[in-house]
Amino acid sequence: MDDIVDLVTRSLADETAAAFTERVDEQAMQLRRAIEAGEFDNEAFSVGLEIELYAINAEPDPPEPDDAEDSEETAEAGLNDDLSESGEAAWSGSLDAPAEPEGGGGASLEPNGDGGPLAPDEGDSLEPAGNEPSDQNAAETADEPEDSFGPGEGPSLDIDPDSPLAEDEPETPEEEAEPAVESSVEEDDDEPYMDPEDWEGRLTRLPDVVFEGEANKELGVHNAEVNTEPNSFDQTGMEVQTTAVEMQTKQARQQASKHNCELVLDAMWTVPPEGGSEAYLSAHETRDGVVLADNMRQAPRYVALDNEALDHAGGTIEFDVPGYSGSFPTILFESLATSIQPHLQVPDAEAFPEYYNAAIRTLGPLLALSVNSPFLPADMYGDTDGEWLCANTHHELRIAAFEQSVNTSENPKVRVPRDLDDTTDVVGRVVDDDLFAPFLREFLHDDDRAAFEDEFWEFDHKRGTYWRWLRCVAGGTPVEGASTEKSLRIEYRPLPTQPHAKDMIGLQALTVGLIRGLVAADHPAAELPWQEARRSFYNAAQDGFEADLSWVTAEGERTADRAAIYDEVFEYARLGLAEQGVPEARIDEYLGPIEARYDAGTTPSDWKIARVRESLDDGDDLSAAITSMQRDYINATREHHAFEEWL
Repeated sequence: MDDIVDLVTRSLADETAAAFTERVDEQAMQLRRAIEAGEFDNEAFSVGLEIELYAINAEPDPPEPDDAEDSEETAEAGLNDDLSESGEAAWSGSLDAPAEPEGGGGASLEPNGDGGPLAPDEGDSLEPAGNEPSDQNAAETADEPEDSFGPGEGPSLDIDPDSPLAEDEPETPEEEAEPAVESSVEEDDDEPYMDPEDWEGRLTRLPDVVFEGEANKELGVHNAEVNTEPNSFDQTGMEVQTTAVEMQTKQARQQASKHNCELVLDAMWTVPPEGGSEAYLSAHETRDGVVLADNMRQAPRYVALDNEALDHAGGTIEFDVPGYSGSFPTILFESLATSIQPHLQVPDAEAFPEYYNAAIRTLGPLLALSVNSPFLPADMYGDTDGEWLCANTHHELRIAAFEQSVNTSENPKVRVPRDLDDTTDVVGRVVDDDLFAPFLREFLHDDDRAAFEDEFWEFDHKRGTYWRWLRCVAGGTPVEGASTEKSLRIEYRPLPTQPHAKDMIGLQALTVGLIRGLVAADHPAAELPWQEARRSFYNAAQDGFEADLSWVTAEGERTADRAAIYDEVFEYARLGLAEQGVPEARIDEYLGPIEARYDAGTTPSDWKIARVRESLDDGDDLSAAITSMQRDYINATREHHAFEEWL
């Protein structure tokens, strides 16, 4: 632990910031030249997917004792550990930086306390739906620091397996499984250590041994991530992606089940650990001025990011959503949420802005179809009225949790990015982004810079803290027949984890297919004003499927008609998949589960709110209603194969 404290102290020192900035500037210049010289052009498109999960108790047994907690060996082994991924994530290895918390307080879901509409920060106001921005607003927009920053990896403090701080070797696991989050109780007999009614489905810690398999580490000790290797975007590649998602999530869950844990495919945990959610998310110690969150993976990068964000926020970070307002002494409340992140590598570097700008216009419609986190943990609501909460909660609280946890610096790091004018802008935006927790390569490595990812180590490290909802990743694992290590890809970050593998595969296919189809057909979607695309995104986070969205049709006409929007969303996703050689039968298979939820007008978030309302009508209080809903959700994920089967 002392080594981590020392590394964090070095990271946050003024001299480190100066040396780091100088190296980033030099590396950025090299990247710009390489992009302009065509070195980032490739043969074909490729795709990948990242999936985040959380762990709950699987058996009402007392936790095993931890014989070597915080041992010197474990602490040393963890210094270079990726702490979110094991180095085998999508496009792991090169410039795929880690995704983690951020700073800034921009267009987050900041409610008025009364469940009112989302309120963007001052100086970034949006016009009412359907109105064009005024000249004054346009001038203000022009004065904004060009979203000057771009794309990257991970829902959360996504530390990519490509993280500069990530080692390929997993931590040495303890022989005994780590204890569950719940505090231990005297084992006087063979009875469960707590009443099964209180135990069932509670958040729990994942033992290190679970990460010997397909699961990779993430921000919270209860979090895990699985990643598909990138494949060419064609019929064979999509089939391999499908198999990888199904098998890797299955294997990770099987590994966890051997240690009294269950990994849940869900976007936000709501059954609190035994000691309570706020206590769990707030628990920390301070050592030599460095804050160490008890339930955060003790990776130098995570700890440094936490301390940087806290310093900008003055020591505590506010979290405010309908029904809850509080503050935390750590960014760990970001670990409430989990996500899936499709990746699309674009082979033509010159065309990259066209794909990126089209993707921005898809953020609202795709998020509205996938919302899955309408409730915080049940014990965080106090005496909030249940009926009021069901009517006023946001359908996707993950957006607020991520933005508010790390948007503490002057310029919000988590937000909808602005359009790209030129491909090299993706480099400049990272350079101009607020600096968070810099590291120098020699802090962790003593070998020469031989590989491509070593050459741009500091730039990639900074790109890992560029937490826009859409990021560009420069560089990655080569894909046979598609790309070299020098590639450009879109990382699509706002989608919440879904109930089943089929749902996640469907959203991956919908996302990459739609972006590809819009550009292949020269669709005018990108003509939608950026502010309208941004407004649609935050509306989707707040109102889900019923959100007020904006779109430009194939005929170039503005529309807010939901049917017209989704007719084109599915049409052009199908076109994009077909363009890549995916046969019609496979397209039906991939998109069918998502089209079914659209036809039913029901998202996972709608399902959750309806279940809570039913329990409230039966006389349950809000806490019991949320807990009951969550257990029903978990049971449904066990009994079915796609969300459409729940409807």
